[in-house]
Formats: sequence, C-alpha cells, structure tokens
Amino acid sequence: MDTALVTRYESRTVESKRLYDAARRVIPGGVEGSIKHYSPYPLTFARAHGPLLQDVDGHEYVDYLLSFGALMLGHGHPAVVDATRRVWRDYGTSAFGLASPLEAQLAEVVQGFFPSVEELRFTNSGLEATLLAVRLGIAASGRDVVAKFEGHYHGGHEQVLVSVSPDLDRAGPARHPAAVPASLGLPEHFAQHTVVLPFNDYEACEAILTAERDRVGVVVMEPMEAGYVAADRAFVQQLRELTTRLGMVLVFDEVKTGFRVRLGGAQEYYGVKADLTALGKILGGGLPIGAVGGKREILELTSPLRKGGAVFHSGTFNGNPLSVSAGLATLELLKAPGVFQGVLDATDRLRRSIEQLGREAGFPVQTIGVGTVFDVLFSEGEVKNYRSRIAADKDSRLALDFLLMERGVFSKPLNRFSLSAAHGDDVIARTEEAFRDSFQSLRDLAAAT
Repeated sequence: MDTALVTRYESRTVESKRLYDAARRVIPGGVEGSIKHYSPYPLTFARAHGPLLQDVDGHEYVDYLLSFGALMLGHGHPAVVDATRRVWRDYGTSAFGLASPLEAQLAEVVQGFFPSVEELRFTNSGLEATLLAVRLGIAASGRDVVAKFEGHYHGGHEQVLVSVSPDLDRAGPARHPAAVPASLGLPEHFAQHTVVLPFNDYEACEAILTAERDRVGVVVMEPMEAGYVAADRAFVQQLRELTTRLGMVLVFDEVKTGFRVRLGGAQEYYGVKADLTALGKILGGGLPIGAVGGKREILELTSPLRKGGAVFHSGTFNGNPLSVSAGLATLELLKAPGVFQGVLDATDRLRRSIEQLGREAGFPVQTIGVGTVFDVLFSEGEVKNYRSRIAADKDSRLALDFLLMERGVFSKPLNRFSLSAAHGDDVIARTEEAFRDSFQSLRDLAAAT
C-alpha cells in the first residue's frame, strides 16, 4: 500500500497504536482473533451509537463492519438495551445454567422465519453451531467424511478448517480442489476426511460427490460464499436434489446470511430447505449466540430422552437469557412493517452510488451481494467463486479502505459492508460523499505512480 497512506493513518491514530503495542505485550498479535487484525495495526474503539463508531483518538466513523454483520439494528438500540435490562430486573441473573422461559420463545420465532427448522438447539457462537451441525450430520448419515466448498468459512474447528483461503499453487485443479489445511496443528485425519468442492459448478460437484457417495455423509456450504457471492439458483436446487438422492445431510451455514439476505435467510431467497441450518450473529442482537435447527429426526439425536445413546451437545451459557432476550427484541423489530425493507432500500441506493462513483473515477468497481450485505471489488470479470473473487485488485481496494477511514467511513480493510436499520438517509449521503472523495484521491494516487 502507498506509504503516504500508512503514514497518515499512523499520525491520526496515535492512541490506537499505543494501546495496540500494550496489548501485544499480553495478547498474541495484539488481537483476540486473527480476523480482527490488519496492518499496520487495527483501530481501537471507545464508543458506539446507532450507525456510528468513535475511536480512542476521537475520530468518528459510519460503521459498515457492524461487528462483522451481527448488529442489524446498529449499536445500542433502545429495544435491545431495554430487553437485557428486563432480564436483570425480572430474573436477577445473566444465566441460570438451566432453562429460562425465553429459550422456547426464541426457538418459535426462528421457526417462523425458517420453515426448515422443525426443532432447534442454541449454542454460544456460529462456530459452535456449525460444529454441532456437522456432528449431527455424521451421526444421521453414518458416514464420517465431510464435503465443503473451497473458500467457505464455517468457524475455526478442525472438521471444516480446510481450504478456507488456500494459495492457488496448493489448491489443485479448479474443478477438483485439493484439501488444504488452513491452520497449523490440524491432524492429517481432517484433510483426509474432508472433500473440497468447487462452488457454483454443479457438474463437477455431482461427479465428486457421486464418486464419494460411500464416504461423504455431510455437505456443508455457505449458500452465499463469504456472505455475499451468491450461488446460482439452479446450482442450489440441483445440489439439494443430489444430496437427497445420495443420502447426504445438507447443511446451510447461514451465520452470515440469516436475517440479512432475507429475513428467512438464503433459504427464503432460493426457495429451498436445508436439512440443517446453522445461525448466529444477528440471532443474538449483538450478544453471543448460535443455533442449529432442522429436521426433527436429526435434532432428536441430541435428546437426553433418546434410548441407545445420543449426539453430545452442551454448554453452560447455551440459551442464556441475556443473549436470547436481545435476539427476541431484534427479530421482533426486524419483522415490523417496513423495517427490513428500509435496510434493503438503503443498501441498494448505496451500492448503485458506489458503482457509479467508481466508474466516473475510471475504476472497474463492482458491488457484489444480495440483501443487506455486499462487498466492493475492483474487477471487470464475473465473480462466481473463491478463485474469481481473489482475482480482484486487492491493492486498490485496500487503498480505498484507508482513504475512506480518513473521511469517516469504516469497514475493516478488505472486509464486506453490512448495513443496519440505523443507517438512515443522512449517513448514506455522508458515505456517498466519502466514496466520491476517496475515488478521486485513489485516482490521483494511481496517476502519481
């Protein structure tokens, strides 16, 4: 990236740098998760409200990270705050360790959005949800090999931490990708028990899964890769038919797409039903949560009432009243007339503006996504999967992100953009102006080099 941009960033964020250096003395890499880091160091934030963030150096930003998409109502929505306060007032605790009346209420609300969810179990994160979904799928199918798609991320557990963002020199043929471990410390067993599929290529998937039909018991996918690259409708429908025919459990990881693509997630958008659905993020209204829902006969494998053994699933804070109450408040607001449609409209307006402003500045900018989330890619080619996605010009996008930060717009560099119900016309207009100025500055930087 241009050294002048880095220098300006460092001069504006002295306190963030000081706190980052202090964190590095006690926290590996200074962050509580690899995805939270970017160079030269990430901002540290002090306050947030609605669609806005304030960093520790006093700079204000329109927030499009929204805690990686989890805050569909923005920061600190009064309904969510009031709901969590009522938990303290009425229950006197954040967790009983056993049941509260709210758990079944939220499960029923989720059923109303996702017809495929006949029963549901709560977890504490999307990672835990996909872990449980895979375990259930293996138990239900009786086959212990998992098929996943190249470039899809399902959390940091061993069974799916394969070919998440592989180097192409190790990734194998495009139509028959290799299983590439995405972390140190993964036993070879998991690469051997993971089949990697090419997204949006049904013929290749059919050939691979048919050949592996005696080993593969679970097919897990993000129906929209990285939360924004949509699968072709025919691809999803054909994959649904194929997995049914081969006796494989189809898992939709809707942690990113649930309540964002449509209120009923990608399943509503495509008109298909997965066997199991993993949810998280928005489901907790900004508090930690996850869930696995799906066919009754599969979920019942976790029941302690089951004779002959069960799929193990537990967790001290599963279904805790704070997270569940925040989720209930969020989903009740999202289904109110006009609320979700308002976020869709704001997203469409912003996307059109970004593309127009990019073209006016001479850049091949695309906004890729469905619903209330999208990414900005510098690419003229069609973006259909991991390999076409990573072919985009990352240097220009990274420079754009730092220019936007200078003008008060934030999403973690190279990350997707998410909108919330708090992103009204005023902040959209403010964002459009920031993009206009940033594209012009990016053009000037390009001309200077």
